[in-house]
Amino acid sequence: QVQLVESGGGLVQAGGSLRLSCAASGSIGSINRMGWYRQAPGKSRELVAVIRSGGETDDVDSVKDRFTISRNNARNKVYLQMNSLEAEDTAVYYCNARFWRGGPDTWGQGTQVTVSS
Repeated sequence: QVQLVESGGGLVQAGGSLRLSCAASGSIGSINRMGWYRQAPGKSRELVAVIRSGGETDDVDSVKDRFTISRNNARNKVYLQMNSLEAEDTAVYYCNARFWRGGPDTWGQGTQVTVSS
């Protein structure tokens, strides 16, 4: 089993920056891909960025050139560096792990990001 704990959310003014962290523990070797999702009030949860076991990354157009996903060498922490934040980025951000074996993803508890305009 894998456990995920996010940190780093908070309140920031538009144009500012935040760095989210996700600490993974447990069977880390079973993880194929880790990512960040977000859910704004009244909206569905959406993918923000992912990083695969080989280090390849993808992100959605709305955050391209502003957000960067990365991980440490031990692969037990994943980060989301968020720059040039906009009010539309306000959401609860969730860390996600997907596994080689398939089956349900594991989610963190979420961390609130609020951007004031």
